[in-house]
Amino acid sequence: MGYVHDTHMAQYIPPTAWHFATATMTQVAGQVAGTIALHRAANNQTSVITIPVMIPSNSIALKGAYLTSIEVDYENTTGAISTSMTPVVYSVARGADTAVAVVSTLASTYTPVQANLLLQDQVKCTVTLTTPVWVDNDVYILVQFSLIAGGGGSTQEFYAAVANFTLRV
Repeated sequence: MGYVHDTHMAQYIPPTAWHFATATMTQVAGQVAGTIALHRAANNQTSVITIPVMIPSNSIALKGAYLTSIEVDYENTTGAISTSMTPVVYSVARGADTAVAVVSTLASTYTPVQANLLLQDQVKCTVTLTTPVWVDNDVYILVQFSLIAGGGGSTQEFYAAVANFTLRV
């Protein structure tokens, strides 16, 4: 067995693994031929989109995945989002033997700027952890977007997320 320390790992997370609340979602063929997407119907409400970051973890410190960023690809298809689309990264420490899970927010920044996340266009939102984290086997990571559609709403198609990390095993 050898040692792996690869600083350029990436893991695709399909939209079919995501969770949506307060939204009417339909699995569809994407706007680009050969792609899959989850289509969010137009409505004037707040939708919550949660993406599980599915990457290797390890019980030994400084091993497994060292998460640095998550990229999310989507398209505002019928108009701009009129209010906001804001990402937050959560670390969830698993509960053990009658203890509840503990959720904490990981400091992060995102690009492009908020105004560009809302445009009627294809968007790649990169959420970068201010301090990257080693993903312990007792923790899982979620990225959550609050999409506040505002008056009239608009439709979106969500295509993919990609987790960027260093793998050390």
